[in-house]
Amino acid sequence: MSTSDTRPPALLGTSGLIFIAVLVAAAILVPVLNLLTAPGSALHVPTYVVSLLGKYLTYALLALSVDLIWGYVGILSLGHGAFFALGGYAMGMYLMRQIGTRGVYGDPILPDFMVFLNWKELPWFWYGFDMFPFAAVMVVLAPGILALVFGWFAFRSRVTGVYLSIITQAMTFALLLAFFRNDMGFGGNNGLTDFKDILGFNIQADGTRATLFALSALALALGYVLCRYLVRSHFGKVLIAIRDAETRVRFTGYRAENYKLVAFVVSAALAGIAGALYVPQVGIINPSEFSPANSIEIIVWVAVGGRGTLVGAALGAVLVNYAKTYFTSGFLAPYWLFMLGGLFVAVTLFLPKGIVGTFYEWRDRRKAATGEADEPVAEPRPAE
Repeated sequence: MSTSDTRPPALLGTSGLIFIAVLVAAAILVPVLNLLTAPGSALHVPTYVVSLLGKYLTYALLALSVDLIWGYVGILSLGHGAFFALGGYAMGMYLMRQIGTRGVYGDPILPDFMVFLNWKELPWFWYGFDMFPFAAVMVVLAPGILALVFGWFAFRSRVTGVYLSIITQAMTFALLLAFFRNDMGFGGNNGLTDFKDILGFNIQADGTRATLFALSALALALGYVLCRYLVRSHFGKVLIAIRDAETRVRFTGYRAENYKLVAFVVSAALAGIAGALYVPQVGIINPSEFSPANSIEIIVWVAVGGRGTLVGAALGAVLVNYAKTYFTSGFLAPYWLFMLGGLFVAVTLFLPKGIVGTFYEWRDRRKAATGEADEPVAEPRPAE
């Protein structure tokens, strides 16, 4: 047996190393080109572009979280926008508490919308959000607890396939309706906005925007490493087995529902972190983020990039959202949803494994033809 046959597979692989290198380079170069080059220079990156790219990276992290459960466990969640929004609201609540007397009504404790609605005191669930460490914990804890409770009931009830997809969509729609209510204490249909600073830094300053971009890039890199580690471990092999033949896995003695629950909670936590990074860069969080259409759009991102590839999910999110920005800025804006639907149909028909999945397939065929060894790749086959 050759050395290449006995060597354990690399954690990241060639594509993973390239992906991490690109993110680290972007985290350094984009802020440098924004802050240290003259506005008139050809190398200058405007601040609005920095914020736009940062938003794309948060979407990429969200897509990565969905690919973890859809590509490797076979859980098609049509409600992951809920976890993204909860993380965003947790960060938004912290940012609202930082406004203090600089609000329209000048109340040192109550946010402006509460003063407008004649609230007399701060609701109990807003306590602690004036401290960043508490808010950071809630960014992960809020979506994680929801995923834990939802998944515990769903997976132990053996709900799978399209039925699970429907109830995840019902979950995010229920949250959409709840957060639209003014008496919920989250700003109603207007949501949370008019943020001033974060950790004492002006949220509109170029340096703050550049730092948020760099943090988004590093969070995506760390999220990728975590997901890659999970799917390459024994735990990940069980997840893939559950995706391909859950009944057989149960017959071998594994508690499939426990594995699915852990993956679902980790995925929700990553989505919450993505939402928390999204809010300060966009400047607003409102109930529209719970919209089921948003969750469906995430599935399109993953399908376009390549389900079950991780890198492809992130790439698909960036490409589709760049296309959305480009086409919705002109006369094609009213037709974007038709274009998005057409893109999904085209990918399903002609690139069923997505861009990166198709590239991996071509690469494997080429290496097989030349007799070269290759690292095993989890094929993004549909879950049974």
